[in-house]
Amino acid sequence: MRKHGLKFITLIALTLTLSFIAPPRAAADQDDPSGRIARLSQVDGSVSFEPAGTDDWVTAVVNRPMTTGDKLWADHDSRAELHLGSASIRLGANTGFSFLNLDDNTTQLQLTEGTLRIRVQRLNRDEVFEVDTPNLAFSILSPGIYRIDVNEAGDTTVVAVRQGEGEVTGGGQSFSLHSGDSGTFTGSDQLNADIEGVGDQDDLDRWSYERDRREDHSVSRRYVSDEAVGYEDLDEYGGWRDTPEYGTIWFPHTTVVGWAPYRYGHWVWIAPWGYTWVEDEPWGFAPFHYGRWVVVGGVWGWVPCRPAGVVGVAYVRPVYAPALVAWVGGPRFAVGVAVGGGAAVGWFPLGPREIYVPSYHVSRAYVNNVNITNTTVNTTVVNNYYTNVVVNKNVNVTNVRYVNQGVAGAVTATSTQTFTSGQSVHNNMMRVNEREMANAPAVTATPGVPPTRQSVSGAGRATTARPPAALATREVVARTAPPPPPAKFERQQAAIQQNGGRPLPISQVRQIQQQEKPKAEVRIAPAARTVTPPPQNADNRPAPPQNAMRPAQEQGNVQQNNRSATPPPNADRPNNAQQPNQPNRPTNAERPNTPPPNEQPNRPTNNDRPPSARPANANNQASPPQQNVQPNRPPSNDRPPSARPSSNPPPNGNPQLEQQHQQELENLHRQQDQERQRVEQQQAQERQRADQQRADAQARQQLQQQHQQQLEALRQQHTQQQQQVQQRQEQEHQQQRAPQVERQQPAPRQQSQPQPKQPEKPKEKPH
Repeated sequence: MRKHGLKFITLIALTLTLSFIAPPRAAADQDDPSGRIARLSQVDGSVSFEPAGTDDWVTAVVNRPMTTGDKLWADHDSRAELHLGSASIRLGANTGFSFLNLDDNTTQLQLTEGTLRIRVQRLNRDEVFEVDTPNLAFSILSPGIYRIDVNEAGDTTVVAVRQGEGEVTGGGQSFSLHSGDSGTFTGSDQLNADIEGVGDQDDLDRWSYERDRREDHSVSRRYVSDEAVGYEDLDEYGGWRDTPEYGTIWFPHTTVVGWAPYRYGHWVWIAPWGYTWVEDEPWGFAPFHYGRWVVVGGVWGWVPCRPAGVVGVAYVRPVYAPALVAWVGGPRFAVGVAVGGGAAVGWFPLGPREIYVPSYHVSRAYVNNVNITNTTVNTTVVNNYYTNVVVNKNVNVTNVRYVNQGVAGAVTATSTQTFTSGQSVHNNMMRVNEREMANAPAVTATPGVPPTRQSVSGAGRATTARPPAALATREVVARTAPPPPPAKFERQQAAIQQNGGRPLPISQVRQIQQQEKPKAEVRIAPAARTVTPPPQNADNRPAPPQNAMRPAQEQGNVQQNNRSATPPPNADRPNNAQQPNQPNRPTNAERPNTPPPNEQPNRPTNNDRPPSARPANANNQASPPQQNVQPNRPPSNDRPPSARPSSNPPPNGNPQLEQQHQQELENLHRQQDQERQRVEQQQAQERQRADQQRADAQARQQLQQQHQQQLEALRQQHTQQQQQVQQRQEQEHQQQRAPQVERQQPAPRQQSQPQPKQPEKPKEKPH
């Protein structure tokens, strides 16, 4: 009895110890993977791909998921398209692109050379969407259409805003761009800006607009969330049909005998999710990373994640999953070959209302979100799964029957070599016993098979089309600090093997990054206090940054920014013989009592400037340090009398010189007033110009809408005309067939004209 009591006390002590130790460990591992990922949806020409953590450039494969650290290169006469939620990113020829960061709230793109055309349809309040180039960082502030071009040398960036609002940061300066603006920015230490209107469209723009229209007019948007990446491809390759039990579901148009989901494609390893399915079908992204599959009437159909706007249902953005499947195994599988521990791996698609349990480390909230956003499930069931599988590590759920496990041909199996090498599953399938598969135990976790280097590259082949060597080390300017670059795959591979072939928790990946300290080719833009913001308009929005919108004195001896509105010629200024920042200033020989060189008496104080011309610093503090300017020195009007330039004659001074000095000060004040009036007029003109540009942009948009409506009307008219022509042709055919029918049938008896009656002959009487 005493022995059992000691055991009981020991068990209680161990339980209490674990209860104190477990919470910090769980809290440290609460970093869930991103619920968003980008899809490589279109490739034209020669496009190369470098997976994160490798130095291998391979051919880009459509439907490959992309995340932080992945790179793309579009070669000569090539282009590519990516989708990220409701946003699209399109690459032009000779473009070097990568993801510096991609998570639930941040999209940070790196453009080292070439062209990006971006359309953002939804932008949350706390969401960051940033494009970093070699000399600036461009922040997208509202939904719209944007284009960024970087020249081959990497010292010039052109940002065009066809719709939306954005901000350029670089060289200690910031510039606001509005709809219809196009800014050319040169230099690195200091940006020289030229702001003008957006130019004409080129082939990339026209192709992008066609792709946009394809998305906007997709029928699938009625049934699928537009945040489900790849929905726009469903119209062309399948159709929607109502079903009594599952609502409206999508059926692919396939003629392949024995076709089944998750069979025609290959597996790749993408951190932090681990093994990820890549479908060969051109439409094969949304149905394999969102929603569920089910057989209706002997045909496979996809039950989607529903769009926003469903009455009584709170909309949550669907969470991406690497593959929504369950795994099968056991001692009887494939004639004694065990899944995960032998030479074969098998799986089948999850059905509606069935729980997906990730094999990578996640929190309870993640398990809830990845399920409730993709199907209709009971949260209590989800919590039970999380407790049994994630917490208690019971991956064999024996009390659950999966709807698709017993469907004929639903289970797909292949060798572990095919599984880990990115080879085609369909070309390397293993035959399975359907009866055994229906009774085999279901495994929720991915088999613990360590990945190889080929698992990361996938089905891509080695290619010589890669960016120039100069781009590999070219730095970019970032406003938002990105995470460290992904660690080398070899370092991760060793840790994955020690983890039993399971994906590593994000916290452990960070530790590997800190140990490896990979070099990040990123320069963080100067702090906000060193950036001179543009002046503000009356409506508190940044006006187009132009030199003419500031008093010339405010710029002091700082180098001009070369913006679009160049300073007026000297002939338009008073006393044009003097320097622009020193109008009518006498020489030191003429002014014995001139202030020190760093003090510019002709510079207007903050109190003298109009509100629109003052620096936007908090509490009217002095502007950031500039050359030959002392920012911490208070304005002349705010200084005590003893600190101001003396206007009284000094002891033993010359009254005539003092009178001359007083006259010069009055002239300076008068010139300041004139300069202020000139600046206010220029600001009014610039506001009118900006308003006109916005009005022109709206007019162009309305004109495009009118053209679209006219085109639609012409299409309808053309359709009606075709129908009328077909009707006339049908009538003519009927008329041509009518005589033939008449010839075959006896002619109707014609009614002759009434003949006059002949007088009857008298009957002869019989003799």
